[in-house]
Amino acid sequence: MTFRRYRSMLSLALLGGVLAGCATHGTIENGSVLIDGAEGLENFQRVGGADWKAADGVIQASQSSSTYAYLVSKAKYGNFRLKVEFWASDDANSGVFLRCQDPHNITAENCYEANIFDQRPDPSYGTGAIVLVAKAPVPMPEAGGGWNSYVINAEGSRLTLVLNGVTTVDIEDSKLASGHIALQWGAGTVKFRKLVIQPL
Repeated sequence: MTFRRYRSMLSLALLGGVLAGCATHGTIENGSVLIDGAEGLENFQRVGGADWKAADGVIQASQSSSTYAYLVSKAKYGNFRLKVEFWASDDANSGVFLRCQDPHNITAENCYEANIFDQRPDPSYGTGAIVLVAKAPVPMPEAGGGWNSYVINAEGSRLTLVLNGVTTVDIEDSKLASGHIALQWGAGTVKFRKLVIQPL
């Protein structure tokens, strides 16, 4: 077999694996749409002083009168698959918080935080990590300056994060069984254009 043919076959095999991964991780059927473009603010309560607004086909925030601010889901969820499409500036500090216990007090200790923070001083728990629970891959993936997707599975004690088609976390942790979902503003500009959740 020639090297060129081998390389071609290898590329097709890798492409097949990527497509299979997309079918597994990238699609959500019969899910509830919490954010669709600029629609969906009514599905959340605001915690903190961020300037969350619906504009230009997204829900976004770029400043706050408080150190951190959140959009917190009115509903609680246990086992689910969540797809989030987001844009973050290079200096953004944001995250998708899962199974939050207290909707008025969002922390990385009483929620699972799927982080969006390229410039975190300790990159161990930067973008692609679950803060305090599962470290990011090395080198840490970056999300700043473009559109990204998280597909997050929380099924029993198993948690998986797939960032832009790449699995960054696959762990077992039984600390939190159910709770609210929260979207964070901590710095920079963050935009959300899709959030779909499917109970499992």
